[in-house]
Amino acid sequence: MTQDLFRTDAYLAECTATVTAITDQGVVLDRTVFYPLGGGQAGDAGTLMLADGRALPISDTRKGKDAEGQFTNDICHVPAQDGHSSLSIQDFCQQQGLQVGDTATARIDWARRHRLMRFHTTTHLLCHVVPQLVNGCSITPDYARLDFNMTDPLDKDALTAAIAALVTAAHPVAVGSITDAELDANPALVKSMSVQPPRGSGTIRTIRIGATELIDFQPCGGTHVANTAEIGAVVVTKIEKKSATTRRVVLGFAT
Repeated sequence: MTQDLFRTDAYLAECTATVTAITDQGVVLDRTVFYPLGGGQAGDAGTLMLADGRALPISDTRKGKDAEGQFTNDICHVPAQDGHSSLSIQDFCQQQGLQVGDTATARIDWARRHRLMRFHTTTHLLCHVVPQLVNGCSITPDYARLDFNMTDPLDKDALTAAIAALVTAAHPVAVGSITDAELDANPALVKSMSVQPPRGSGTIRTIRIGATELIDFQPCGGTHVANTAEIGAVVVTKIEKKSATTRRVVLGFAT
């Protein structure tokens, strides 16, 4: 089981950890700041700094799976095997001198993560601006997109202006939690048709934007900035009609 430090503090850029397993899915640590692919958000990249000072590049982060393909509580750090793609992850790590029980410093690519945090928070603002159910989401370091279940047309400039106003208003962003029972009593809090919040632990992580004025409140496991002002200039780069009942909104950073 990997302790996911990013759940409570998305600004942690590194931590010291112990290697608990090396599998064909990646390097498993007892604790990590690396966010694994999920909820539409890309997995983190970065490095594992080994005890002898060498850096093992990490190209992706994924949730571990068991033999039946079900997700586990492990987080797998996928090494970048440039020039060694024919090797298994186990053999590659052995070649690099990394073994179970070793201590390493897990260090994310902070610039990349921060872009993901800014985009992810912007998608929550977009859910406020376009109050429709979401049936698809992708958050990358270069762009983000939301697919809305709707038939009405959307205006690119109007959406950009509405997002800019929410960014300028500097609304605080807070991590919280609700119980499974509270979510059952308020099913409208789930705005995604394609991704459901994980259950089973008794509590579900939430993101709230706004203090005196509630802008957005929904279950979410992703990483976010602490204040909307930190997002900076984001624009709607494209609006597409993906189907009769789907409108796709693509976001980018203003250049």
